[in-house]
Amino acid sequence: MNGTLNKVILIGHLGDEVKMHYFDATNCIGRFPLATNEVYINKSTGEKITSTEWHNIVVRNKAAELCEKYLSKGDKIYIEGRIKSRQWQAEDGTTKYTTEIQVTEFTFLNTKKDTELSKAPSNPPSNDVNFEDLGS
Repeated sequence: MNGTLNKVILIGHLGDEVKMHYFDATNCIGRFPLATNEVYINKSTGEKITSTEWHNIVVRNKAAELCEKYLSKGDKIYIEGRIKSRQWQAEDGTTKYTTEIQVTEFTFLNTKKDTELSKAPSNPPSNDVNFEDLGS
């Protein structure tokens, strides 16, 4: 391969509600933490160990609005995106750093709202979202 690739695939659970930030009438971003778990057995003690990694997720515009509408803390989601690191100056003058996953595609795997909708006679919306379809 001659080029480079920045691609992330995650399946995890939301650690909090989607937080929306609106810039104007047409642009917004949604942010939420996503937890992924690794479970393994400690060979010396036989103890089952769970290690949780937290990821900062960023979705934009229509995708952010869909996430805000249908996702809640604890819901499971499949995400594809790219890693983006950024820095900024805090109010106290210190330099802050963060690493985020900028989402390009996602699929709701199970949501509390889907469970509620499945009890009702209406059909829930499709869970698969591709950004080419959203025009973002």
